[in-house]
Amino acid sequence: MPLQNRVLPTGEIVADPAHGTLMGNRGILHDDTRALRRARWRHSHWVTCRLVFKGRQRAIMRPGAYTELFFLDEAVALAAGHRPCAECRRQDYRLFRAAFEVATGPVESAAGMDRRLHAARVTRTRRQITHEAECGALPDGAFVALERDSWLVLGDRLHRFTPAGYTETRLRPAGIVTLLTPAPTIAALAAGYRPTIHESART
Repeated sequence: MPLQNRVLPTGEIVADPAHGTLMGNRGILHDDTRALRRARWRHSHWVTCRLVFKGRQRAIMRPGAYTELFFLDEAVALAAGHRPCAECRRQDYRLFRAAFEVATGPVESAAGMDRRLHAARVTRTRRQITHEAECGALPDGAFVALERDSWLVLGDRLHRFTPAGYTETRLRPAGIVTLLTPAPTIAALAAGYRPTIHESART
């Protein structure tokens, strides 16, 4: 049985056998049986990490260790409210922070950026914060909700997300859509940050 550690663009954490291209964490969310507890975060520092870094090896969901979460790609991680890790993805972190500051103003530290992101991504009741936006104005890498599915914005098209990859595609619709990616992250994307996108969206 797959573990419940795959993150969707909606921020939900599900059990799915598909492999991700990035790992991340929000603190210790699981118990000693590797089952998720009720909490969906333990701190505001939601990061995304490389799967391989300096030969480090981790046993997944060890008792007392942070819960390893997995994402199809960086666009999904950003939609769920995460940002690049300042250690294993140092260059991506610098690029993201630079775009974030251009768009939203200076931050004193990674923790300061995380506080802004946290206020924009979830409510106290653990619900993802969404907002409305003009679809034609959205930057590449944004995620929108349409017809109960999550769709990646890329060029003039939308790509339907599944945990295993992007499947069908459609032209960007005109008008207002429900935006999943947090507002400060959308601003960073509009300011020039380019997230990694799973290869299935390119084929």
